[in-house]
Amino acid sequence: MYALIYDKHRLDHPLKRVISVHKNRNEAEAALERRRGELGRKVPECFTRVVWVDKEDLQVGEFVGPGEYDTWRPGELVPFGDLYSDQD
Repeated sequence: MYALIYDKHRLDHPLKRVISVHKNRNEAEAALERRRGELGRKVPECFTRVVWVDKEDLQVGEFVGPGEYDTWRPGELVPFGDLYSDQD
């Protein structure tokens, strides 16, 4: 399942709250864009990101921790721009 999680990148708070659950990445990306619009902010300012969670019964409001989610689903084609860092 794909999910939007609330992630302020705080190491002292490793559990991330699930905001919404989606069957595919396109639906999740569209939900992220809607959230951005509702908040009137840019994506980085929403502290929200799309992740893959290998759990069929994932529910909104649950918390997921390190090792339970990843940015990309195993075997998913990762866009070239996401393979390499922009920084030196």
